[in-house]
Amino acid sequence: MKSGFIILFLGTIITGFGTVFHFQGKSKIGPESSFMYANSDWVLYGIEILSVGIIIAGIGITIIISQRKKSH
Repeated sequence: MKSGFIILFLGTIITGFGTVFHFQGKSKIGPESSFMYANSDWVLYGIEILSVGIIIAGIGITIIISQRKKSH
């Protein structure tokens, strides 16, 4: 059961990083001195990282659900 929660937690963290990177690339958050600030490459990188995080979180949720079904 712990493995599913760990994977879900990692997916959530990665999703958070992707969101921050995306908004830094769009110059919405972060310091203006950052190399990511107002950089269109980081808008795309943020979306890609966010997508990977969502997939990983989904895998974690799937593991949690399947383990709960097995225990009942």
